[in-house]
Amino acid sequence: MDGIVLRNMWIERLELQNFRNYRQEAIDFDGSYNVIFGENAQGKTNLLEAIVYLSCGKSPRARADRELISFDEKQSRLSARVWARDRDFLLEADLFRDRRRRLQINHVPAKTSSALSSVYQTVFFCPEDLFLIRDGAAVRRKFMDTALCQLRPRYAAALAAYNRAYEHKTRILRDMEERPDLLAMLPEFNERMVQAGAVLIRYRARFIEKLAVYAAANHAECSGKRESLSIQYHTVSVIENPLADIVVVEQQLREHMMTHRSAELSSRLCLSGPHKDDLVIEINGRDAKSFSSQGQTRTAALALKLAEREMYYSAVGEYPILLLDDVLSELDQRRQEFVLNRIAGGQVFITCCEDDRLPALLGGKVFHVRSGAVAPSV
Repeated sequence: MDGIVLRNMWIERLELQNFRNYRQEAIDFDGSYNVIFGENAQGKTNLLEAIVYLSCGKSPRARADRELISFDEKQSRLSARVWARDRDFLLEADLFRDRRRRLQINHVPAKTSSALSSVYQTVFFCPEDLFLIRDGAAVRRKFMDTALCQLRPRYAAALAAYNRAYEHKTRILRDMEERPDLLAMLPEFNERMVQAGAVLIRYRARFIEKLAVYAAANHAECSGKRESLSIQYHTVSVIENPLADIVVVEQQLREHMMTHRSAELSSRLCLSGPHKDDLVIEINGRDAKSFSSQGQTRTAALALKLAEREMYYSAVGEYPILLLDDVLSELDQRRQEFVLNRIAGGQVFITCCEDDRLPALLGGKVFHVRSGAVAPSV
């Protein structure tokens, strides 16, 4: 990267070995726009998945690392040369079928995936995200978690702690009839969920408070100022103010969990906690999930994802790397133009099935993907 001084983070080079359908590949990218085209099932999304993985240590598609390793191979390797925070970084991830992965930053072991997020961040946008408004609450929680885990290392640690406690409590409730002695451990895991859960609630509330402002402005612009968008964060009902002092939030969570003890023992389910959080999104004062048209909910989803990108810029002073995985083909001309007009300023990857108008419109580099091989398009 000699002689290059860019304010925004970007990936200069990506190398893959035995990752998905890529046996051995090295690609040099443009610092602004990268259009990746090819037929379906050739590896376009896999390429973006690798970029996301190196930004946060997690795949947006796979549940386990072993799913990322090529068939009949024992291990996989991903590496990227990245420019961020006015310096160079080398990020490496070695994935194994039979042991824990190994993450490194500039050849120094990274203890947690949040260390990767401290180097660069990504916003990944795929066609499924266009259903963000109409899908179940779990999808909107994942939207919050994905963004916050990259932005705030303490949030990532609290989420991991909460999920561990939740899993332990779930097993206790499930097995208590055969193992009644396990109930003695229930208060300990309740308290762990309370302490970690209060951290999640406060971070989520603060994030949505700021995100709502950016999303409302995006939605107004995309709708020609004909519609207004509002977003509210909904958590445990007894939490009067999710931004209150953490001791207050913890106590309210604790009391709510105690009042649900009998119901949890009867149903054998965890009924209290931020694992049931949701976002209530309204367009022109009406619940978008129930009453808005497909076009309106797509506009709202676009507004949220692009607002996520702006939130990163506001927090760290650099645009995150934006990955648009075949999203434009799902949009009408007006919404396509809205997206293309909003993505300047950082490194962008766009996948599509055909090498059409995008290269002439955006510039940058164009790549053709076929059977797990990437070639610059002439």
